[in-house]
Parts: sequence; structure tokens; C-alpha cells
Amino acid sequence: MSRVLVLGGGRSGKSAHAESLLAGVEQVTYVATSTPAPDDDEWAARIGAHRARRPTSWTTVETTAPSTLLRGGPFLVDSVTTWVAALMDETGVWRDEPGAAERLAGRCDALVNAWAMTPAHVVAVSDEVGLGVIPETRSGRLFRDTLGAVNQRLAGTADEVWFVVAGLPQRLR
Repeated sequence: MSRVLVLGGGRSGKSAHAESLLAGVEQVTYVATSTPAPDDDEWAARIGAHRARRPTSWTTVETTAPSTLLRGGPFLVDSVTTWVAALMDETGVWRDEPGAAERLAGRCDALVNAWAMTPAHVVAVSDEVGLGVIPETRSGRLFRDTLGAVNQRLAGTADEVWFVVAGLPQRLR
């Protein structure tokens, strides 16, 4: 069993590094937490590039509930960032719905608990959001704070933590 968290900024090479950590592993479940939007060609192209890079023997599962899949393994979860954004939408946080904060906290807890308890080998990718300026909008600050808290909780129980900058991976733990 091994839990590996790979952090980095946008376009830092974190996904490619995470994939390299599973090089040579024939059967990997790639948990894609984002799906192409029907009217966003640029996003679809990014997802297509990720798919083309993966070995054909890997299985891709697209879901916003990766905590339900962290049994068996090995897994590559890419990414916690898009997963948190989707959860914020699904739980009604963006619309300030009653009980949204509690629903979001429950879904975040489910992932962190699954991560901490999994018997599987899991590599998870997430954006490091603590290096930039404080977002101007309430929703931006809420997203940054939520993702930062989830990253800290995942790192706290990870066996390895990597930080990727300009394609250069640095092992933190």
C-alpha cells in the first residue's frame, strides 16, 4: 500500500510526473474527475492529450466520487483540483444553497477518509493553490481555501508527497 500526492501549479508537469510514478504498471485505474464540456473544444483537447499519453492497458473511469473507487488498485486520481470544483457545484456551494457547506464537508471527508484507509496503491494529483495572491472574489477564496485544506489533509497521511515546478519533481516526503 502506498499513497502518493503530487502537487504543482498549472502546467507544471505534475500529471506527467504522476503517470511516470506508475510507469510499467500494467493495470491502473485512471480516475478522471473531469469530463469534457460539450461546448468547450479547448478543454476537450486537454483531456484528449491526457488520454493519449496513458498506456492502452489502463482503464479510465470518469467520476466526481473517487472515494468510492479507492478499493483494489492501483489508481491514479487526476485531479483533486477538478474534483473539488465539481463538488462545489454539485453540493450547491456556488449558489449558496442551504446546507451546501455541510454537504461539501461531507464529500471532502469521504475522499480523505478513503485515502487514509485504502489498501490500494494510489497516486493523486492536485494543484498547489497556496503560492498565489488571495483571490479577489468570494467564490475564488472559498475554492482556494477548500482545495488547500483538502491538500493538507491528503498530504498529512500520504506516504510520499511530490512538488513539481517547471517539470522538475521535488520529493517533499
